[in-house]
This record gives sequence, C-alpha cells and structure tokens, in this order.
Amino acid sequence: MRKAWHACQNSGHNPNEHFVKITEKINLGKGAEREVDTWLMSRYVCYLAVQNADSTKPIVAQAQTYFAIQVRRTEKFLDNTFTEEEEKRLLLREEMRKHNTHLASAAKDAGVISNKDYGIFQNCGYKGLYGGLDRQDIHARKGLNKNQQILDHMGSTELAANLFRATQTEEKLRRDGITGKKNANQTHYEVGRKVRKTMEELGNTMPENLPTVDSIKKLELKKKRLLRGGKDDKD
Repeated sequence: MRKAWHACQNSGHNPNEHFVKITEKINLGKGAEREVDTWLMSRYVCYLAVQNADSTKPIVAQAQTYFAIQVRRTEKFLDNTFTEEEEKRLLLREEMRKHNTHLASAAKDAGVISNKDYGIFQNCGYKGLYGGLDRQDIHARKGLNKNQQILDHMGSTELAANLFRATQTEEKLRRDGITGKKNANQTHYEVGRKVRKTMEELGNTMPENLPTVDSIKKLELKKKRLLRGGKDDKD
C-alpha cells in the first residue's frame, strides 16, 4: 500500500482523496472486542497497489489480470466511440496544455514575468505562425467570441502546428539561454514563422485558413462520462 501511496502522489494526485482510514471493532469472543484499522481505497489506487505487488502470488496475479482486461475493454470501447480525428484532437489538446505550461516557465526564466508581458509573448508566437495575426485577429477570423479559447476550436492539424511552435520555442529559449522580454518575444515570433514556412513549403493550408471546429470541451466531457460508465452528450 505504501508504494501505491507514493505512486499516487508522484503522479500528481492527492493520496488523501484516494485512501480513507477507518477504525472497526472485531469480536474476539466472550464479549471482548478489539479495534483494528482498515484502509478503504479507490479503484485507481487499487490498480496501483496491484501493479506494485508480487505477481508470483496467485491473488495478485488474478487482480493484475482483472485490471488488464478492464483497461483493454475501455480502450476498445473508446476506439469505437471516437473518430480518429477526435482522438487526435483530444491527445494534442492535452499535450498543448502541458507544453504551454512548460513554455510559460521558460518564458518566465527569460524575463517574461507579468501577465501582460506573457500575453504579448504569446501574441508574438501567433503572429509568426498566423502571418501577422494576433490572438484577437484569430478570434475574429475564426468567428469566436472573447470567452472561447482558440486552441479549443482547432482541428488536429492546427493543434499539431501550434504544439510544434510551443515545444520548439521552449527548447530554443532554454538551450540558447535567451534573456530579456524583447529577445524572448522575437524568438517566439521567429519559431512561429519557421513553422509557417514549413507548412507553406509542403503546400499545406495555412493555419488561419483551417476550419473552426466545435469546442474540444464537448469531446472531453463525453470521454469523461464514458469512462465513468455514464451517458454521452446525446442523452
């Protein structure tokens, strides 16, 4: 159980939300009782506990087999529920969230500190990739309102281009030890422009001309409900 606790913690989850300790009384006979501690665990940490247990023990092997079968059933179910494009969007949008966090950290190390400065930094990347269009221009071109996030309404091709922009900018900022807001902004712009140039050379559609799609949040909600065994958005 200790390994499962640490695995849960290291994966970014709060163990206290998955482990609950209760005290129960057991009958020892002749009216005597003794208090014993019992741990209740969520399905998630049960899985972690089984994966970290000794598979030579029959009960552990059986539990590992059970979870392996359940995981495969879920995978097959999801494979038949989402199109290939939807799966790509879900994967790339999640990667974009993660790498935008890394990019923000690299930009901060370079001297982009305030929210206003970071907004300018982000616009430089968009301008490079979108032929001079900033966030507001892209919103207008794609028919999005102020509260809608651009990344949530991108198809997989556009998301992939932006992911490449983000990862390569982070890498260059850190590798070259770039400092100063002006230099960081210029770096982001140049990386975005090079990604755009590559798309042009390949004869691909420019990102600002790619279609606007429904919000990724609908797919994320549908996937969450399916994983919980609930109904999808059509119900």
